[in-house]
Amino acid sequence: MKLMIASDIHGSAYWCGRLLEEFNSGGYERLLLLGDLLYHGPRNPLPEGHDPKEVARLLNSVKERILCVRGNCDCEVDQMMLQFPVLADYAWLYIDGCSLFATHGHVYNKETPPPMPTGTFLLNGHFHIPEITEQEGFVYVNCGSVALPKNGSAQSYAVLEDGKFRLCSLE
Repeated sequence: MKLMIASDIHGSAYWCGRLLEEFNSGGYERLLLLGDLLYHGPRNPLPEGHDPKEVARLLNSVKERILCVRGNCDCEVDQMMLQFPVLADYAWLYIDGCSLFATHGHVYNKETPPPMPTGTFLLNGHFHIPEITEQEGFVYVNCGSVALPKNGSAQSYAVLEDGKFRLCSLE
């Protein structure tokens, strides 16, 4: 399975559109979203092309292919706009022989990992900085941010294909 992993769209219709162009043309079977979809949050600036209603429309257009967990900026009102489940705090996925723990990152992350078996891949966003690193007992994958990258990184997402992760830029 070819899986696209993205996080932190923060209501940017422009960057969500770019992400979905890549998703639709890249042969991906599923899109795993790691939260912070519609709201930009009180600490973040408005992202380019801020239009949460359009983001909801864009994401709903591929709802059958989306898996999602809740971010710290997501709430029940967002669920009313989105036609796929968005309120799970985390998800366990088993894909291509890989055990994946998917979460947003504000609770569980590389500094505070959840209890999980050795060899698990811990996936999150939240920090807006893409990273793949081996930690003691697990591999940490942060897909970065679709709309509001930090520390000089680009708008990014991650890919899982044939049991291997890689980071990709939307720029």
